[in-house]
Amino acid sequence: MADAPWAEIREKFQTALALSRVELHKNPEKEPYKSKYSARALLEEVKALLGPAPEDEDERPQADDSLGAGEHALGLPAELVEAEGPVAQGAVRRAVIEFHLGVNHIDTEELSAGEEHLVKCLRLLRKYRLSHDCVSLYIQAQGPQLLPRPKANVIRHNMSPRFQTSNNLGILWSEREEIETAQAYLESSEALYNQYMKEIGSPPLDPTEHFLPEEEKLPEQERSKRFEKVYTHNLYYLAQVYQHMEMFEKAAHYCHSTLKRQLEHNAYHPMEWAINAATLSQFYINKQCFMEARHFTLYLSATEAEGDVPELYHQRKGEIARCWIKYCLTLMQNAQLSMQDNIGELDLDKQSELRALRKKELDEEESVRKKAVQFGTGELCDAISAVEEKVSYLRPLDFEEARELFLTGQHYVFEAKEFFQIDGYVTDHIEVVQDHSALFKVLAFFETDMERRCKMHKRRIAMLEPLIVDLNPQYYLLVNRQIQFEIAHAYYDMMDLKVAIADKLRDPDSHIVKKINNLNKSALKYYQLFLDSLRDPNKVFPEHIGEDVLRPAMLAKFRVARLYGKIITADPKKELENLATSLEHYKFIVDYCEKHPEAAQEIEVELELSKEMVSLLPTKMERFRTKMALT
Repeated sequence: MADAPWAEIREKFQTALALSRVELHKNPEKEPYKSKYSARALLEEVKALLGPAPEDEDERPQADDSLGAGEHALGLPAELVEAEGPVAQGAVRRAVIEFHLGVNHIDTEELSAGEEHLVKCLRLLRKYRLSHDCVSLYIQAQGPQLLPRPKANVIRHNMSPRFQTSNNLGILWSEREEIETAQAYLESSEALYNQYMKEIGSPPLDPTEHFLPEEEKLPEQERSKRFEKVYTHNLYYLAQVYQHMEMFEKAAHYCHSTLKRQLEHNAYHPMEWAINAATLSQFYINKQCFMEARHFTLYLSATEAEGDVPELYHQRKGEIARCWIKYCLTLMQNAQLSMQDNIGELDLDKQSELRALRKKELDEEESVRKKAVQFGTGELCDAISAVEEKVSYLRPLDFEEARELFLTGQHYVFEAKEFFQIDGYVTDHIEVVQDHSALFKVLAFFETDMERRCKMHKRRIAMLEPLIVDLNPQYYLLVNRQIQFEIAHAYYDMMDLKVAIADKLRDPDSHIVKKINNLNKSALKYYQLFLDSLRDPNKVFPEHIGEDVLRPAMLAKFRVARLYGKIITADPKKELENLATSLEHYKFIVDYCEKHPEAAQEIEVELELSKEMVSLLPTKMERFRTKMALT
């Protein structure tokens, strides 16, 4: 070490740390990094006062200087070498300065310079990385600086802002895409932590303590808290790496470990923790692991956010409500898919089979799956266990079970709509209303009473039709199409139900006939609106339909054909016109699929029926003409 007074070095270092912590908005507007640059200057002074490191004096290139070299990058066990003696202590102090200089340059977006300092820090510490004095600093230095920087629009869902800023290396690189190198270093840090805890176990020195007098050093409890926080961050960044590499199972495991550790150490911001848990919940919903999804979603509702800005709190509350909506809706839809026959009706044999499988699902819950996702013990965990059974994770097998899930989902629809209102949150509000409609639609699948099913579809129409009035089709074309198609399908289902009810009557009265025709007319109106939205500015229907709308367009054509064939009329001439229009739409489907064979895969069932109708309808129409001529 140079001959500078130790007190002077300590004072400069502590002043540099204080300047590093100054928030950017507290600097002059034209000099946002003023405090960072001042801190950097002091760190450079301390570095000069400490004197050169042995490596700096030796200009010969080192074979393992690159960031990707060395046995530590492979996660191999480290050898314990204590940082004892003036040379070792000097190297460690220089490493602390290089670390803070690296962080400083990354904070000011000078990434290459930041990397250079961090490499020097790692090189100085490499020999002592398993020691009590160095393990925490080493883990902090070698990990997160290689990760891709999260884009601003995904931070809210994938990274807690408070969690990010609590780690000095939370700025991540997007330009380099060295994700495999990042993986190697983070896994190395994980291995080093595990080796240290197994072989030594005592709370290690925190990096801030290297420039503190003995009487000001941290108590063991605080050291332990900080070291565990460092490791928790490492797990979190590993989750990000695995997600980036599309290793989603592993990413979910590490995300769960991170959330669990935050909860255990009471080191989390409740609402941000809840949003991260929401991400995990959605992962399990998509995997159809509903018990796990329920577990995480329950934690969302159990967390509070005291002290949050009211607007932010209500937004987070609305987002959590939407997680519950998706949970209930997806579970019900999964049950429908498991039990429906080839025409979309309830298959009683499949229903019986699923009842037999239910005991196995319950056994799995108790033996393995529930233990795998639990967050341990504590008041919050106990509270979750107490309410867990109030929301089922099992697929509903009858109307009563489906209704329970529906009511839970509907409760959260109302809660989500309190924040996501049409004024200001158009797209979010529409998605919530569409989910509400979908809840009614899937509930109708479980209902055996056809009149009550009609009322459920009527509720769907009542909530969807006002949206069409408020939306500008020029700016919300895709959303408009979705709603038009959904309303048309609701009218279509209602018409089919009314026809089925009429078929059971000996002599349907004129009121029922009129009702069927009105439903038919409304379904035709909205299907035609959807199809017209596909036309070009000259009102010409496309010769080649885009892949994103191919199936709905073909379904719309098929249903329009069927609807014209279902119109009830006493006028033979009108009926013949309807049959001709029906044939025209069936023929369109057949001709289009002949010209574009890839389309046939999208509508296999409808195509076969269309071919059949193209073959049968001309004969039927000819017989009809003959009959008209005779009368």
